[in-house]
Amino acid sequence: MEQAQLEALLQQVASGKVAPEMASQQLKQEPIADLGFAQVDLDRKRRNGYPEVIYGAGKTAPQIIGIAQTLQQHEQPILITRLSAEKFQAVQATLLTATYYAEARCAVIGTPLPATDDSYIAVVTAGTSDIPVAEEAAITATTFGNRVERVYDVGVAGIQRLFNRLDVIRGAKVVIVIAGMEGALASVVGGLIDKPLIAVPTSIGYGTNFQGMTALLTMLNSCASGITVVNVDNGFGAAYSASMINHL
Repeated sequence: MEQAQLEALLQQVASGKVAPEMASQQLKQEPIADLGFAQVDLDRKRRNGYPEVIYGAGKTAPQIIGIAQTLQQHEQPILITRLSAEKFQAVQATLLTATYYAEARCAVIGTPLPATDDSYIAVVTAGTSDIPVAEEAAITATTFGNRVERVYDVGVAGIQRLFNRLDVIRGAKVVIVIAGMEGALASVVGGLIDKPLIAVPTSIGYGTNFQGMTALLTMLNSCASGITVVNVDNGFGAAYSASMINHL
């Protein structure tokens, strides 16, 4: 039940229009839509601050459409992550307001939440090859009502590029650093800023990168303080946490 609905129900109880027993029954109802193939959580925004997000990988287009149509009755906007272009074509045929972000492999149905203040999240990448993960983070953060500043291709192999954009990074309330290969950029940036840093290892790199494990271990073992690390290629998870911090 949304906050406004809850307040209206309590006012009806206070005025005597609704019996306390009836109100109690309404509050006990499970806010879940049973679609057979999915149990759609309709109460997540009230509990967590953000509505349920649809993970597109592994789901069929009809399943995605069914979940999205259910969420449309309750929440806006709706974010779909890890969505292929082929599935999006089928989704868009039914959900006409959906917008696809090819580089991020994300779709957004409805209008992103407006940013409430001037604070922003900086999304920083070591290389151009890390941009797809960065765009997943940027689209997620924008959808959830954050300003985003992109600082791309400033890795340690040409560290002077980082110093050229350091003012933008330092001005952010939260910084997301995304890097593959050896993942060193997170430690470098972490030693230069006084803001929370969320590090995202990517699977970009040669054989001994081990699909992101090398970058992950580097970030976990960083000697710079204030770094939190998420899973390999998890731009969504980094942006979700950054959004929560930015809205505090």
